[in-house]
Amino acid sequence: VPVVILIAIATTIIHFLMGNDNALVYGTAVLVISCPCALGLATPTAIMVGMGKGAQKGILIKSAEALETVCHANTVILDKTGTITEGKPSITNIIPAVGIDEDTLKKIAVSLERLSEHPLAQAVTVCYDEYFAVNEFKSHAGKGISGIIDGVKYFGGSLGFMNEMNISVPDYSNLYNDGKTLMYFSKNKEYIGVIAVSDKIKETSKEAVESLIKMGIDVLMLTGDNEKTAKAIGKIINVDNISANVLPQDKEKKVREEKEKGKKVIMVGDGINDAPALTRADVGIAIGAGTDVAIDAADIILVKNDLKDVAEAVYLSRKVVRNIKQNLFWALIYNSIGIPLAAGLFGFTLDPMYAAAAMSLSSVCVVTNALRLKKIK
Repeated sequence: VPVVILIAIATTIIHFLMGNDNALVYGTAVLVISCPCALGLATPTAIMVGMGKGAQKGILIKSAEALETVCHANTVILDKTGTITEGKPSITNIIPAVGIDEDTLKKIAVSLERLSEHPLAQAVTVCYDEYFAVNEFKSHAGKGISGIIDGVKYFGGSLGFMNEMNISVPDYSNLYNDGKTLMYFSKNKEYIGVIAVSDKIKETSKEAVESLIKMGIDVLMLTGDNEKTAKAIGKIINVDNISANVLPQDKEKKVREEKEKGKKVIMVGDGINDAPALTRADVGIAIGAGTDVAIDAADIILVKNDLKDVAEAVYLSRKVVRNIKQNLFWALIYNSIGIPLAAGLFGFTLDPMYAAAAMSLSSVCVVTNALRLKKIK
């Protein structure tokens, strides 16, 4: 703005010194034709239209900054449970140890798991109607649970938790290879059985991953599951980059590590323990069916709970930023040609009335170009 004002003043003075009676007309034409409306409309108009288009698709974008940042992302980190999978686990196998009947195993499992807030606990609690009273219940984050029933200490949790407690368990590689999550149970240090749980993969997860890869984006899956289970799920959805046995508090650390490598990171999650990672990422995307904490922490919300909308958000962002650049280019080119024209460098006088019409036309062009975003698919 100061530069344009100085050019207008200089134009008026030069024409006046040259004895031109229309000196003030030239200066006025410069001011009118260079009105920054087109430049001022270039970015907000495109962003407004883009955010509206996203909302129509069920992609709620909280800020213009998030919309502009998404297009620069080169890494997407996906939480497994509730994001890649439906988040509705169900029991597939109940295998008691020798000397333990199935009903006893189920009753002990339900007694412990009904006090847990872990998503997998919900699948166990519906398998049996009766349960024991549990004292001194304790949740070991990302590992398992423990409690005292009738004076005896019981443990339940992952293979890593059992190994940590020096509890020997049988090999169930066949179940891991099917992508199932195993919950082991022990009475003190004595193994008493295992319950296998499966969380169905969303129908669109594989397609979503393939779309992101085609867009040149690296996809990383985070899960607290055993490495064998994680690899089995990764194989189904074509994700090779997998971090297994990830504790809830380590998700944010993983995002930070990727950012320290110079990557622009999108984190996609749905749970309370995903919130720190969603905040740490360049852009956090929450699944609409997720927890309120995750939704509050995210920059973008996917209302339809469809992982394909992550690729849609990236595509939309790229289109919007491209549109902004087009708008800025034409606004600047317009001024680069219009100001010398109005200043009389081409040998004729431009009436301020025509300069005003040209200025209005530039704004119309910018807005019309932004509105083209409504037609993208």
